[in-house]
Amino acid sequence: MILAVTMNPSVDISYPIQDLKLDHVNRVENVYKTAGGKGLNVARIVKQMGEDVMATGVLGGTIGDFIIQELKKSDIGNNFFKINQESRNCIAILHDGKQTEILESGPTLSAEEGAAFLEKYRELLFEITLVTISGSLPKGLESGFYQMMVEIGQEKGIPVIVDTSGKSLKQVLNHKVKPFAIKPNIAELSQLFGIEVERSNSNLKRGLINEMFDGIEWVVVSLGEAGAFVKHGGDYYRVTIPAIDVVNPVGSGDATVAGLAVALKRKQSVSDVLKTAMTTGLLNTIEAGTGYIDIAKFGPFFELVEVKKID
Repeated sequence: MILAVTMNPSVDISYPIQDLKLDHVNRVENVYKTAGGKGLNVARIVKQMGEDVMATGVLGGTIGDFIIQELKKSDIGNNFFKINQESRNCIAILHDGKQTEILESGPTLSAEEGAAFLEKYRELLFEITLVTISGSLPKGLESGFYQMMVEIGQEKGIPVIVDTSGKSLKQVLNHKVKPFAIKPNIAELSQLFGIEVERSNSNLKRGLINEMFDGIEWVVVSLGEAGAFVKHGGDYYRVTIPAIDVVNPVGSGDATVAGLAVALKRKQSVSDVLKTAMTTGLLNTIEAGTGYIDIAKFGPFFELVEVKKID
């Protein structure tokens, strides 16, 4: 079973507005509300891929109740650490081919609540084969919190995929105990280095040689419509994807993580791991809902993804 961790879950609300007018009333006919947060998007895709998944993290209040109800509708198991504060809403306004996000910060956790969650996390690992950790930390928790979760995973012999950014990602990368996989996008990679990273194979390869990536089995750098650049052990790969008509890009990175997790759990070949991860990301992008794929389209899109080893 895959454990999908979301420390700061939300209800994700998408407002498609064809012609957004500032300082005016904008009416929306179709509103999409999803049990969200990056890890819950991962959980949903993993379930649609036919694998068992457990969602965990921290939530509370009526928004937390809604999240659990939505997960149950999708037959996704969950075991959250409950708090007395209200979980958050995150709004995406889809307009003119763009995406404007309004993100609530969510609750503030105490050190005691953080420690209590880590105990729950440790207990959950007894029935887990792989962990995904996605998104931001709630206020109140130190930036090294994910690193502690990676260490606990290693103690239990369970691979951990980390998809986060900023200080949390730096803490994970600068520690001697490394996650099994990470999935930064090009902007997050640039943030790590403090300079804009060019997308050429030579430049990306040079960047990933950095010692901070030593010991990480998979480094999957998402390049959006250009696919991905990947370091696996000592090998490098460029993954290209077909051109598509984007409907809703929200959650596509999470879908990529889900595909990566499923492929790794199934012990697929290197090429198939990367093709699976890219395919699930693509399928999410062509759906209106966040964190959804049409599994019937998986095979045809899988065949269109190309993986090339870079010398």
